[in-house]
Amino acid sequence: MVNGQASAVRSGRRGGGRCAVAWGAALTVLVSLAGAEVASGQPGGVKGAEVSGAPASGPAGAGSHITWKPCEEDASAQCGALSVPVDWDRPDGQRFDLRLARRKATDPGARVGSLVFGPGGPGDSGVERIVGKGNMSRFSDTLRSRFDVVSFDPRGVGASNPVRCSQKLLARRPPTVIASQAAFDATVTYNRTLREDCRRHTENGLFDHVGTLSMVKDLDAIRAALGERSLTFHGSSYGTLLGEQYAEQYPQRVRALTLESVVDHSLGTRAFLGTQAAALQDSFDEFVAWCARSESCVLHGSDVRALWADLLNRAERGQLQHDGTALTPFDLNVLVMKLLYDPEWAELGRLLQGLSQNNAEQEGPAAESTDQDEPALGANPFEVFCQDWRLPVSNYADYARQLHRIAGIAPDMRYPRALMSVSACLGAPEPNNPQHRLRVHHSRPLLLTNAVHDPAAGYNWATHVAEQLGDHAVLHTYQGWGHGTYTSSPCAQKVVDDYLISLKVPARGASCPAVEPAG
Repeated sequence: MVNGQASAVRSGRRGGGRCAVAWGAALTVLVSLAGAEVASGQPGGVKGAEVSGAPASGPAGAGSHITWKPCEEDASAQCGALSVPVDWDRPDGQRFDLRLARRKATDPGARVGSLVFGPGGPGDSGVERIVGKGNMSRFSDTLRSRFDVVSFDPRGVGASNPVRCSQKLLARRPPTVIASQAAFDATVTYNRTLREDCRRHTENGLFDHVGTLSMVKDLDAIRAALGERSLTFHGSSYGTLLGEQYAEQYPQRVRALTLESVVDHSLGTRAFLGTQAAALQDSFDEFVAWCARSESCVLHGSDVRALWADLLNRAERGQLQHDGTALTPFDLNVLVMKLLYDPEWAELGRLLQGLSQNNAEQEGPAAESTDQDEPALGANPFEVFCQDWRLPVSNYADYARQLHRIAGIAPDMRYPRALMSVSACLGAPEPNNPQHRLRVHHSRPLLLTNAVHDPAAGYNWATHVAEQLGDHAVLHTYQGWGHGTYTSSPCAQKVVDDYLISLKVPARGASCPAVEPAG
């Protein structure tokens, strides 16, 4: 649930809407993204004003209205802010502004209400999803005609009081894949140092309050401030965890709730790593099968797995470069994973062919880095994950056993991005939102939608979450590939639109056929 931007996968060929990161981007990429401070010209700046009030009640301490103004960089969208407590257990304590954006329904006479989109990541900006006309391709014309489409920067992300840390410290992050007990200990020490640094630099004391349980209260406050007595919500990727836990906390306030590319928050370390590795291996297997049957693949007729094994071996020896940068095996896996999101199989074939034909000597030296223009502070939205998950690994021997087991599950993709989720959170305090099986009661039926071949939120997660929800949810299957379903086929899009607009729930076991990516 990671890219060229840290927390968002590139927009897809099919209109982009793929929500980013499974767990955001590789932290190496996240560091470069995170570098910039929240700029004054980013989405959230506003100019003129309209106030929306809330006849519906929200959680204690929530702001009662949002003042909407044309966004500075795109006056066709509206930006606003909602005041919420830093700590929902202290509603009269410190506060900050949650940043939002919306576009009004294009057919006011047929308007159903407000649709809130839950961004992924963790670390994606929902405001950026709305601001900029091209970004709205994530939502069909039908949906836009019937709803005011609203999204937000989650707390600690983007313009919503971002978690900020020393840029130089972020740049010193140790390798994701741990190779010894000394490296294990150094990672724990680094994580502890980074947490204290981020806590010190994050404004309003928000650092310890960026987990999803706090966002659930934020979401209910947004619902109330929009004047909606019940919530219409579409969460994608990591945004599905927010939707799941909203349904747990406020089941009777759900009107319609779509979960696309579903996160399973019931898994411990072993199951989390195993299911993530299996999903990524499955998507790579699908790419290999496409290369075997399609002449559009530049590797058609060659042994793709042997080529891949050679690339991994070269990366392990430090002899593989891309764009002047040495690729570790983990970096190489993440690079491939990004191209499996859409999926962009033809581009992936060209990438692997290019890497196989180059060597470190041919690539040329990497450009020298300079931090002259770098800000003192950078963003670190991945902290959200560490406050939502407990993925303990006791020592290097335990870690090495996990690596060995992953290699058995995913012999090609044996360095999945999920390893980042473990290493980045080693030594973290106990989260206040530990994993558990979902407990949703007395809610309207929720709609789950997932691709069978999703490299980041595997179909194995969707089926398990559907099992936990039982009669309270229906899983609709897209028989194709990629991270996300809504922009994958007209069939999948119509199922979601019909549910959100008319509350039409698909039959259990229903699915949409695969649409093979263009070569």
